[in-house]
Amino acid sequence: MPRLDPRDRKTTEKIERLAEGVLRAVKGGRNPFVEIPVRSLANVRFDEKRRLIQLGSQRQRRYFFNVAMARKFMQTFLVSDACKELVESGKTTSIRDLYYMTKHTIGETRQNTFEEQDESDPIIEDLEVAIDALREELHLFASRKGTMVGPITIRDSGDTIDLRRMGSGGWGVPSIVEENVIEFGRHEAKYVLLVEKDAVWSRFNEDRFWKRQSCIIVHGGGQPPRGVRRLVRRLNAELKLPVYVLVDNDPWGFYIYSVVKQGSINLAYESMRMAVPDARFVGLSSFDKSAFRLPPNVAIKMDDGDVSRARQMLAYPWFKARQWQREIQEMIDSGVKYELEALSRRGISFITEEYLPKKLRDREWLE
Repeated sequence: MPRLDPRDRKTTEKIERLAEGVLRAVKGGRNPFVEIPVRSLANVRFDEKRRLIQLGSQRQRRYFFNVAMARKFMQTFLVSDACKELVESGKTTSIRDLYYMTKHTIGETRQNTFEEQDESDPIIEDLEVAIDALREELHLFASRKGTMVGPITIRDSGDTIDLRRMGSGGWGVPSIVEENVIEFGRHEAKYVLLVEKDAVWSRFNEDRFWKRQSCIIVHGGGQPPRGVRRLVRRLNAELKLPVYVLVDNDPWGFYIYSVVKQGSINLAYESMRMAVPDARFVGLSSFDKSAFRLPPNVAIKMDDGDVSRARQMLAYPWFKARQWQREIQEMIDSGVKYELEALSRRGISFITEEYLPKKLRDREWLE
C-alpha cells in the first residue's frame, strides 16, 4: 500500500470514525445508525455575512434496524469501503466505475445492492456531507469538462505544464484539482476570467486576450463543473486573483454567475470550498443593448419559462441588491435576451478588443 499524504490520511480517518461509531453501537446493544445532514431546500439558507448558500443544521439518522432505512444504511457503507480502498491504493475512479464496483447480488437473493447509478450517486453525496469531505478527496472524479489558458505554470500530478503554450486547445481542467494533484507555480496573471461558453472562450484564446491582459481564461461549457469551480476558487483564495464571470444575458447566465459567486442549492454543503463571494459579473447586461448599440434583430424573444425563471430570481436573497433587481426587471420588461455572440454583430473581435476592455477599465460590473 502506498504511503498516504496528510490529506488522504485525514480522509481515511474520517471514514474509519464513521464505521467505529456503528461498531460501538453494536457492541453496546444499540441500533446502529449513521447521522447525515439533511440535503433539502428546507435545510438551505443564505448566509448574508459570508455571502454563501449554506446547509442548515438539520440532521437525519439512518438506522440499520429499520425496514425503510436498512438498504440505504448498507449502501452507505459499501460506498464508504470502496472509497477507503481507492484512497489507500492511491487510485482514482469515476462515479460510474464506483457504481459497478459496489453493485452485486446479495447472497442467494435476487436483490442487488444497487439497481441503477441513480441510487449510488446520492449515497456519494450523503457520504460527503456525513464525513465533511469533498468527493474529490474520496478519489472520485466526474467527466472532464472545462479548459484553461494563461500566464501561469502548474504542476499536474508531478508534470510541469506551461499554460502560456497550450495552442488553440488549452489545458483540460480535470475533475480533481486539489493541492496534492494541481500545484500553482510562477504566474503573471492579474485576474481570472470565467467564460460561459467554449466558443466564446476560443475567441478570447485566438485573439490572445490572456496575453494582452495578463489574465487566466477558463470556461466550463455552460454550468461550470465541480473541478472548474474548485480550481477558480483556489486561484482566487491562494493567488488572490480577482474573478470575473462572462455569461449570456438570460436567466441561465445570471444563474451561472450566482452559482460561481455563492454556491448552489444542490451543493450547499460545498459552498465554502467552491464559491467565490467576490466574483464580479461582466456578462451582457440588460442595458448593454443600448450602451453598445446592438441591433434589434440579434435579440431572442424570451419564452414563458424564461420569464417565470427571471421572476423567481427576483425573490432570491442573493439577487435582492437594487442593481440586480433593476437588471432582472429590465430583462422581464423588454421580453428579450441576448447571447454573448450577439456582440459579433459589431465585429468578430469586438468582445475582446472593445466590449470587455471597456467594462473592466470603467469598472462596469455587477456584484
